[in-house]
Amino acid sequence: MADSPSPGCGQAGDSDAPACRYARESDAIQRFFLRPFFLSLTIGVPFCIYKMIFGISILRAESAAVSLLAGVGWLIICWSIADLVMNSVYSVQDLLHLPARFECCTLAQIGHFFSRPMVFLALDTLLSFSIVCLMLWSGWIATLSPYELVLWYVATTLNLVSLSVVSLYNEIRKV
Repeated sequence: MADSPSPGCGQAGDSDAPACRYARESDAIQRFFLRPFFLSLTIGVPFCIYKMIFGISILRAESAAVSLLAGVGWLIICWSIADLVMNSVYSVQDLLHLPARFECCTLAQIGHFFSRPMVFLALDTLLSFSIVCLMLWSGWIATLSPYELVLWYVATTLNLVSLSVVSLYNEIRKV
């Protein structure tokens, strides 16, 4: 694709024309935003952090409530660790230009067995954002340790700023 001129690329397909350089640079930026490394770093890892802190918060609440919650807390912590490992390996495979041997998270991997990994990935996104809402609305966010708060802030910053940058870039490309 880089060898063929993009529409509007100078006279007779001049690949040095500013429009062609802009198209190549835009495509390269767009490809970076779609790389598993970028997606894992800015979406997958923050979601793992949200899940981990939520599981820890459930364990903390369990000491004041029913012990049934302990099993739920540990299940969510194990889920977050599995997703963190999967996202990390997924990213490394991308950086090494190796084909992905599995999906980026446990729910997407389950979806792979049903030939619907993106549906299950969307479910993971819904659950992760639901966890964020639960942490905020339950007031548990105020009970986090300073270390947990820093992790929460880093996850939120990575997630929201990357979403904003990608959205801004896509809107600028339309102009």
